[in-house]
This record gives sequence, C-alpha cells and structure tokens, in this order.
Amino acid sequence: MAYRTFISWGSVLAAFQAVAAEQTSTAVVDKGTKSLDWWKEKISHYIDTHGPALAGAVIVLVAGFYASRLLGRFLARWLDQKPIEPPVRLLMVRVTRLLVIVLALVIALGTAGVDVTALVAGVGVAGVGVGLAMQGVLSNLVAGLTIIFTKPFRVGEYVEMLGVQGQVEMIELFSTILIHGDRSRVVIPNRRIVGEILQNYGHIRQLDLTVGVAYDSDLSETIAIVRDVLGQNSRVMKDPAAGVGVTMLADSSINIAIRPWTTVADYGPARAELYQAIVERFRERHISIPFPQREVRMLHGQEGAAASSERI
Repeated sequence: MAYRTFISWGSVLAAFQAVAAEQTSTAVVDKGTKSLDWWKEKISHYIDTHGPALAGAVIVLVAGFYASRLLGRFLARWLDQKPIEPPVRLLMVRVTRLLVIVLALVIALGTAGVDVTALVAGVGVAGVGVGLAMQGVLSNLVAGLTIIFTKPFRVGEYVEMLGVQGQVEMIELFSTILIHGDRSRVVIPNRRIVGEILQNYGHIRQLDLTVGVAYDSDLSETIAIVRDVLGQNSRVMKDPAAGVGVTMLADSSINIAIRPWTTVADYGPARAELYQAIVERFRERHISIPFPQREVRMLHGQEGAAASSERI
C-alpha cells in the first residue's frame, strides 16, 4: 500500500515538474518573441521617421567613395608631372583619399541623425587605446615618413644595411622592399632602418677584381692589356674612370688591382666577362698567371736532409 502511495506521489511530482518546465519554456519563448517584436518595431519606427535621412546618408557615403577615387586618380596624374619621389606621391594620394572618405562618413552620420560630437569624442578615446596597442605599427609609420622626407636612399638605388643588400624597389609607409642579387625580395620594417648604419651605393657600383701575373712579366704591357679589355667591354663605364695598378707583391705573383665602375644591373655580368676576357688576352700574349708554389732548397745535401728527417 505504501509503495503504491509513493508511486502516485512521484507521478504527481513529475507532472508538476513537466508543467513548470513547459511554462518556463513558454515564458522564454514569449520573452524572446516580445524582444524581437520590440526591435522590429523600433527599427520600423526609425526607418519611418528617418527614412529620407538614411537614404541621404547612403548617397553621401557612395558619393564620397567615388569622389575619393576620382580625386586620387586626378592627384596621382598631376603629381606624376612633378619632381616628387614616388613614396611621397603615394602618401599624398592615400592621405587625400582617406580624408575625403572620413569627411563623407562624418557628413553621412550627421545626416542620419547621429550625434557626431559624441562620436568624435569616443573615437578620440578609442584612438588612444589603439595607439598604445599598435606602437610597433605606428613606429614603422613614423620611420617611413622620416625615410620619405629625409631621403637617405631612393627607389632604384643599391643599398646595404642590417647585414643585407639589394636594389631599392619600393619605399612604403611601413616597410622598405629590396631586390637581392638572386632576385629575391627583402622586406625590412622601417623602424629597423632609421638610426642604423646605411651604405648607399647609388645607381652605380665599383668592381673589385684582382689578377696575379708572374714576376718576370712586363708590367707596362700587362696594365695596358687590362685597360684595353676594360675599354672594349660595353658594361664598364667610361666616367668615372677605372683604376688599374699593382696592389701587392705576393709570394708567387704580382697582384694587379682592377676597379672599374658599372651600373647596378651590370655588376654581376661584368665581373664574369672581364675575368674571362683578361685570361684569354693574357694567354694570347703569353703572360703567365702563376699558381701558388713554394721553392725548397736543400742546404746540407742528401745526408743532411736524411739526418734532419730522422730528427723530425
């Protein structure tokens, strides 16, 4: 009897729990439905009351976007005719487009009924936080502006810095791109460049070649042959003139230094061409290029040499 009573009370309790859960679920659904209906009503009311203003804001944004593009293109064409560095032209075009878009956005928000004054204040406060979080990016930007306006190097020049070297392909606001001799691209953050030691070769480079000749060679004839080879090579610049002269009296040869000037693009090919031409001309004129060698003299004859060998 007690067991049946316990089961009946358990059934009643389960029924009450099911009813409560159903009511709770219904209440949640009703609350979500009411919240969605409330938002729909607010949006519908806002569109009804501010419809023309919203349409005007959209038109202002679209017009501002196209105006920024047109103004940017016109400014780029106009600046191309001026003696201004490419990075400076790019910076001026981008800043002009950004200012036009920001102005259009502010006008659109004011047209839509937004309190622009409070928005600007909020953006200012947010900008401080963003600036603190993006110190590295901002330092690259400031360094990029420093490079653009101080001009320690320009596009097309060959530079060496931070252990890397290459021809400057592009100077951007945040980084500088170099083209290495193997045609790879080296991207350097601008903040790493400012304040560091920089070697700027410009648009020309000087080759550093060395060739050794035997001690019994006619040096005047040898230097004349080298100068003739330099004069016949189209990659070697006539001005500034190449430097040729004896640089060292080595153990096995007299070393002659050859320092011609070439453009950055001809630096690699000119080295190989000049070395090959010099070797061929030396062989034609029977000028010897000695290989390293040592002369050993035996002072005490074979017996002394044998005794020395035993002592060693």
